[in-house]
Amino acid sequence: MVKEIQLRITLKEEEHPDILVLKSAIKLEIDRKDITGVKVLRKSIDARKPKIILNYKVAVYIKEPLPENSAYQFEYKDVSTAKPIHIIGFGPAGMYAALRCIELGFKPIVLERGKNVQDRRRDLKAINRDHFVNEDSNYCFGEGGAGTYSDGKLYTRSLKRGDVRRIFENLVYHGATDQILVDAHPHIGTNKLPKVVQNIRETILKYGGEVHFETRVTDFVIKDNKIKAIQLKNGNELAVEEVILATGHSARDIFYLLDKKHIAIEAKSFAMGVRVEHPQHIIDSIQYHCSGDRHELLPAASYGLVEQVKDRGVYSFCMCPGGFIVPAATANGEVVVNGMSPSKRNNLYANSGIVVEIDVHKDLPKYEQFGALKGLEYQKNLERLAFTAGGRSQTAPAQRLTDFVEGKLSTNLNDCSYQPGLKSAPLHSLLPKFIGGRLRKGFEAFGRKMKGYYTEEANIVGVESRTSSPVSIPRNDQLRHTQISNLYPCGEGGGYAGGIVSAAMDGERCAEAATGNL
Repeated sequence: MVKEIQLRITLKEEEHPDILVLKSAIKLEIDRKDITGVKVLRKSIDARKPKIILNYKVAVYIKEPLPENSAYQFEYKDVSTAKPIHIIGFGPAGMYAALRCIELGFKPIVLERGKNVQDRRRDLKAINRDHFVNEDSNYCFGEGGAGTYSDGKLYTRSLKRGDVRRIFENLVYHGATDQILVDAHPHIGTNKLPKVVQNIRETILKYGGEVHFETRVTDFVIKDNKIKAIQLKNGNELAVEEVILATGHSARDIFYLLDKKHIAIEAKSFAMGVRVEHPQHIIDSIQYHCSGDRHELLPAASYGLVEQVKDRGVYSFCMCPGGFIVPAATANGEVVVNGMSPSKRNNLYANSGIVVEIDVHKDLPKYEQFGALKGLEYQKNLERLAFTAGGRSQTAPAQRLTDFVEGKLSTNLNDCSYQPGLKSAPLHSLLPKFIGGRLRKGFEAFGRKMKGYYTEEANIVGVESRTSSPVSIPRNDQLRHTQISNLYPCGEGGGYAGGIVSAAMDGERCAEAATGNL
C-alpha cells in the first residue's frame, strides 16, 4: 500500500535522521515498523513566520518496497540512417527537440553557432578578464544555450504546455541530481549543468544524431514558401526538409535575416532594467528572521518582488541567491548583465534582475521606423549606453541602491561579484525616464515590503536587458511558421518559452510536429 500525505517539519525536527518515518507513522496512525520507505515528492520552505516550517509531500510505502526505477523511460533508437530533421541552435529547445526526434525515429542534425561546453569556458574567461566578446561563443551562445553558464534554474509556470516532470526526469537521466524532482524551486547550478549538457550531446551522437559546433547559419534558400536549403558561414549549403529554429532570445542576426527576406516576424513586449546585488546575509536576515547566520539546514534565501508603477509592472527576475553577476553581452560595444548561482549557492552575494515591463505597441513611439525590430533596437541602444557609461569595456556602470533612488552619483561602490569590474555612473539619469523613474519607485516599494532591502550596502548594475526576446516569430496551430511551411519557430527566440524547462517542452512539441510532417 502507498499513501501520499503532507507533513510539516520544524528545523529542530529536521535534524532527526528518521523524522519523515516517525511523522508519517504518527499521521497515518500505524506502527513505524510497517513503513518500508518514505519517498519525498515535494519539499518547500515556509518562512513567513519566525518559526520556519519545512513542508513535505511524501509517498509512504507500507509493507511494500520502494520502486527502484523511475516511471519515466526514455527509449532512444538508432537513427543513423533515418530521415533527417535540421535543428538550428543547441540550447534547451534544440537539445530536447533532438532527443525527441531520436525517440520518434528521426535523425536530428543540429547546427550550433557556438562551441561545446568545454571550449566555451575560454571565451567566458576572455570576457571576464580581457573584456573581449566572441560573438559566437559567450554566456548566451554555445552548447546548452544561455542557461548553461548562467544558473540552470528550472522553475516554470508553463504547466499546461507539456510534461514538466518528464523534462526533469530526463535531466536526472543525463546526470542531474534527483533533488530537482523534489524541490519547489529546482536548480542545478552553473558548475553542474555543463556536464549534464555534455551527456545529452553524447546521447544524441550515440544514437546516430549529429551536432555541428561553430556552424553559423547565414541564409535560407526559399522557394514556394518553403526552405529548400540552409547556407552556412563556412560557405557550405545543406538541403533540408523540415527545420526547427531554436536560436534563443539573443540571435539578432537571425531576426535581421528573417526581416530582410520578408519572412514574418513581430515585435514582442519584454522587460529591461538593472541587476541589484545585496550581501547574502541581508537577504537571509530578512527572509529567515535571523540576526546572525542562517540555520545550517536552510539554503541561501531568495525573494520574489513585484509592484505596479504607472501602469507597468516592476518585478524581480532570475533571482540568484549565493550567486554572481556575469557579463552576458553577445557583441563588443555593449554591456549586458545577468546572474548565476553555483549548485551550493554559497557565494557571499545575492543578486536579481529588477526590470520594467515594456509594451512595444505603446511605449516606443520613436522606434516605429524599425517595425518588428523596434524592441530589439531599443534594447541595443540601452546596451550601448551601458557600454559607454562603463568606460567602453565590459566594466559595468553601477550605483549604490540608495544613491540611485535619491538621484545622486555614488562617490564609491560596494564590493561586487561582477568580475570585469564596476564604474560609478549616474544610472538614475542615464536610463530612459520610462525605465529609471519606475525602477526608483519600485525599489522604494520593495524596501517597504522587505525591511532592510533598501540599503546603501546594495549596488545596482546596468543593464539587465535580455530577459526575453523582443521579437516573436509567428506560427500556426501545427507549430509551423505562418508563411514558411517547413519552418518551426521554437523556444525563447520564437517567443514561446521563458526559461530552460518551458523551452525544453517547446522543443519536444516542435520535434513532434516536424517529424509528423515527414
